[in-house]
Amino acid sequence: MADQQRYITVGVDGSEGGRRALSWAIRHAVAVGADVQVVTAWSWDGMAFAAGNTGGPHEARAYAEKVQRTDIDKVLSEIDGPVPVITTRVVEGHPTAVLVAASKGSELLVLGSNGRGFLASTLFGSVSESVVRRGSTPVLVVPALARVAVAA
Repeated sequence: MADQQRYITVGVDGSEGGRRALSWAIRHAVAVGADVQVVTAWSWDGMAFAAGNTGGPHEARAYAEKVQRTDIDKVLSEIDGPVPVITTRVVEGHPTAVLVAASKGSELLVLGSNGRGFLASTLFGSVSESVVRRGSTPVLVVPALARVAVAA
């Protein structure tokens, strides 16, 4: 990204919420003439990072890169129209700290809602809420899709 170029930061993590956030960010970036910076946080705690696998930090980072690429490819395959310049960053650290740092200088940070209710959010915390409290960049949280009951 050029120093003068406008950009929007979006966090992705392999979740449907992250992909909704990326889709929204891409469409918005096209509308306002901005680039998109896609950020994925990763960490390695010395234990298995995926069921049945053990590995070190290099494998954990490679897994995060794969998840990020998969999210980007899936979202781009569903967009019919122009796309902005997209840059990627995979950064070791806690998601809140990584996203706050990565979004400095961006116009907007876009995150997906995990779709948890009030109680789960209260018990487990929320990256979105934490970023809103600690960051200095405007944050847009794309809500979870409404679940509609269908009569059989």
